[in-house]
Amino acid sequence: MTPEDNVRLTRVGPGTPMGNLMRRYWQPVALSGELPENDGAPIRVRILGEDLIAFRDTEGKIGLVDAFCPHRRAPMFFGRNEECGLRCVYHGWKFDRNGNCVDMPSEPPDSLFKTKVSIPAYPTHEAGGLVWAYLGPPEHQTAPPDYELLRAPDTHRHVSKTYEDCNWLQALEGGIDTSHSSFLHNMNLGDNTYLRNADGAPRLEVERTPYGYTYAGIRASRADENYVRVYHYVMPAQQLRGGVTHWQGGIKTVPTLHGHIWVPIDDEHTWTFNWIYAYDPNIPVSHEDALTSERNSGRGPEDYIPGTFRLKQNKANDYLIDRQVQKTKTFTGIKGINTQDMALQEGMGPICDRSKEHLGTSDRAIIASRQLLLEALRVMDAGGTPRAVDPETYRDIRAVDLLIPKTERWQDYMKDELVARF
Repeated sequence: MTPEDNVRLTRVGPGTPMGNLMRRYWQPVALSGELPENDGAPIRVRILGEDLIAFRDTEGKIGLVDAFCPHRRAPMFFGRNEECGLRCVYHGWKFDRNGNCVDMPSEPPDSLFKTKVSIPAYPTHEAGGLVWAYLGPPEHQTAPPDYELLRAPDTHRHVSKTYEDCNWLQALEGGIDTSHSSFLHNMNLGDNTYLRNADGAPRLEVERTPYGYTYAGIRASRADENYVRVYHYVMPAQQLRGGVTHWQGGIKTVPTLHGHIWVPIDDEHTWTFNWIYAYDPNIPVSHEDALTSERNSGRGPEDYIPGTFRLKQNKANDYLIDRQVQKTKTFTGIKGINTQDMALQEGMGPICDRSKEHLGTSDRAIIASRQLLLEALRVMDAGGTPRAVDPETYRDIRAVDLLIPKTERWQDYMKDELVARF
């Protein structure tokens, strides 16, 4: 990748090419649980280099407005959330969730000034335990997101988020890189019975789609079977994958599906929204199952700095790497699957210099994602519609991993498993 293209793909502030592209998509900006009550405390939101404030109004609807009052630029974070609006505590100016000024008590009662003033506000949509926002041009706003995750019942779904101290693209690329899991996430040295440990050089097949691509990591397993893990990359920054869990009667079953959405905070920081939902509509995800998944990833309640979404294992303490464990038990000596990911992604620096890379056959998915993103920038500049903007392009997809006969094509054998059930 050229240095110029690296800049185009990594900078996301207002007016940048990638910033403009990101704003064409609905983005998750918060967990619903961060705004637990009507007229409750507002929260700070920073996304794509913009500082905003989110609040749940009297009707339970989410407002997302500029972080500063348009009067004297006072911080709206300290505002009073009352009677369907957020009131600045400096002079009492009040704005509803659409940004309209509905009260201006510091001006004479007969003043029409409030009809001429508004605060920048963005459309929001709440679904799947997440608050979504559209930050792009109104004329390009599409229907809200419609991932299968969002249609799963609350009893069948769990979402969380984690702060990551690096650019969004290296976080995304870590997620869609399937070959690294045989090494970075090897939690039992010498155990080649674990499906991904048995073959560290998977054959990758990437097939472009209207939403991004489907790709399969194909690993040799038994004499007559391959272990095939089919992911999806949904533009601009989501990964869907199956979950390796347990066996029943010698047949692999996948009760849960997993994935991440990476949302740029700014050029050098990222929110990672993590999700898990039930594979079978008849089998919910218990609290214990969700908690176990989070802890295995290093995201259990005890793994966060209290009151934040930042992990205790972080760059400042070298992720508490245990070199003795690294020598004898695990490949990294770092506890937690996603913590291992973050150690490598953050360790590349705030923004990775991709012009110094040397990519191989195991990087097909990485190369394809960069090509698609650069294509999307060209399409947008030409006045076209980028992939995955329309929810219809991705609403019926799901990921899966299975052992399949070596004589079978995964596209045919797994066809029914790759279709949404919610």
